[in-house]
Amino acid sequence: MTIEKGKPWGIEVTRPLDLQLADSDQAIAHLLTADVGAPVAPTSGDLHRTIGARPLDDRLLLVEFPIDLLRVRLDDERETTAVAHVTVQSPSWSGGWWRGPVLMVMNAQFLGDWHVVSRGHPNDGRAESVEWGSEFGLRQRWEARRRLPTGGHVPHPAIETRSFRERSWTFDRPLDVCIDGRRSGRARSLQIVVEPDAAVVYG
Repeated sequence: MTIEKGKPWGIEVTRPLDLQLADSDQAIAHLLTADVGAPVAPTSGDLHRTIGARPLDDRLLLVEFPIDLLRVRLDDERETTAVAHVTVQSPSWSGGWWRGPVLMVMNAQFLGDWHVVSRGHPNDGRAESVEWGSEFGLRQRWEARRRLPTGGHVPHPAIETRSFRERSWTFDRPLDVCIDGRRSGRARSLQIVVEPDAAVVYG
């Protein structure tokens, strides 16, 4: 069951003996989907920061956190799984972050140094999208980039924010896609489906 408003997230349990440590969001996703069956504990990455970023040390009691997963399909029918985020932007040779559309789909609250979403939660059964249109100007992008580390945002009609369970996008041209911080090629279409309560992590 996904988290209920006002209720605590996670339960305290005895540290699993076969605990697998994952030092990045990509490593978390790989272990959770590789059918190894072992419990997974993040030690770094944006999901780790979202769940509190506590060091594991030798603690005998950990918190078991249920989380949602993002099922990601690109236009060539490639499918993969994300635990933290999916980002889309122009290739670097055509402006990258500074020109064209920018899309951030978040399961975690953070994207590197940026606090992208404050209301989203990795176990609420939904993902949060922040989308900048091509008309979002250079000055506004600079201001948005300056505010992102603190969770501040620039009010602008070219920015769309939305909470969703399933959503698809089609772009005018192939754009760079990064899944959990790793470049995953280019695509003209993207579909993301949230799978509630699809996994657990320990922290």
